[in-house]
Amino acid sequence: MRDMRDTLRDTFSRVLNLENRRQSVRSGSIERIPAFASAIFGNTRDLTVYLPPGYQERESLRYPVLYMQDGQNLFDPERAYIPGQSWLLHEAADRAIANRKAVPMIIVGIDHAGTGRIDEFTPTMEPQRNAGGKADDYARLLIEEVKAMTDARFRTRPERSATAIGGSSLGGLLAMYVGLRHPDVFGAIAAMSPSVWWHDRVILNVVDQVSSPERPRIWLDIGGREGGEALQDARLLRDHLTAQGWDLRSDLRFFEDRRADHSERAWARRAGVMLEYLFGLDGLNIPHGN
Repeated sequence: MRDMRDTLRDTFSRVLNLENRRQSVRSGSIERIPAFASAIFGNTRDLTVYLPPGYQERESLRYPVLYMQDGQNLFDPERAYIPGQSWLLHEAADRAIANRKAVPMIIVGIDHAGTGRIDEFTPTMEPQRNAGGKADDYARLLIEEVKAMTDARFRTRPERSATAIGGSSLGGLLAMYVGLRHPDVFGAIAAMSPSVWWHDRVILNVVDQVSSPERPRIWLDIGGREGGEALQDARLLRDHLTAQGWDLRSDLRFFEDRRADHSERAWARRAGVMLEYLFGLDGLNIPHGN
């Protein structure tokens, strides 16, 4: 039987090592790409690229990529919709990587187009609002322009198994739509508080028409304080996905954050677990260190 002193010494050592790891979280870097031009939309928008710790040092490694919408809100407190309420997504990524809960990843934040956001992020034209319907063009922007540039400029893993799309609110609706429409490009989707309500819940029809054998893994969440209709809609989307073959034990994670509202602050709080699901060792099937 081991001496009690040895047991206590081992326990103390483990705690000390854990604290050291917590205190020595390495930071990734941020690269700005201002006024990225889109020939598809005939406009420009800023891109913000998070590069994981070690990217500049280990030049032989390539990385999976997450393409996130509403880039203004992701990294910069001063540019967030509510000033000061940024997701600080780079810090969440740093922690997930340091704690070995996610493999190192690149995150591309794509700024929305201001007043054009509602048109670009929605799959159909809604007559009552006289808006929407440009999500297919936005998919082309993502794939033909943003992803093409990212794969050429950075050391990415361009294959579908290492490519994810994400967003919140209308951005979550867009991520779900584009990911389901282009499963050959995107191997995972993060739909955070998606706007299922758009145009009589048209996204449910999109789910019901899925026929591709390639199924992206999906993170779907909702806040308990977003209202009864939003909660019901998210559960309905979950149910349509499971009816189409997604499995809550393997390729679909549905998370209800009971105390969360519909805000950047709420999405920031669960951004870390979203990253861990998409890029964990059981996420995109990407071995750590490759």
